[in-house]
Amino acid sequence: MNVIMAMLLISTCLAMILAFVSFHLPQMNPDSEKLSPYECGFDPLGSARLPFSLRFFLIAILFLLFDLEIALLLPLPWADQLFVPPLTFAWATLVLALLTTGLIYEWVQGGLEWAE
Repeated sequence: MNVIMAMLLISTCLAMILAFVSFHLPQMNPDSEKLSPYECGFDPLGSARLPFSLRFFLIAILFLLFDLEIALLLPLPWADQLFVPPLTFAWATLVLALLTTGLIYEWVQGGLEWAE
């Protein structure tokens, strides 16, 4: 019980010290640029009907796809506890190969270029 209380005390003290330091240490010099809202490069006070590039959404979808891939492959090191580990690694390799092929295709087609 003493070990648990010591760990709780240490973690509470550390959290309070870090909160105190992060609140009092930074220098805050707000100016008009820092106080203005940032909306992905769009003027937030302008018209909402301006045309925009769909490449922004393509990059966002690619980010979400690869983020999901990492979340799916995260438990892979524990897959050697299953009955057939080579099959699990084969499926993981197939998923990685498919996503890598799609990324190379987008890259070659120029879908990842911002400037045309």
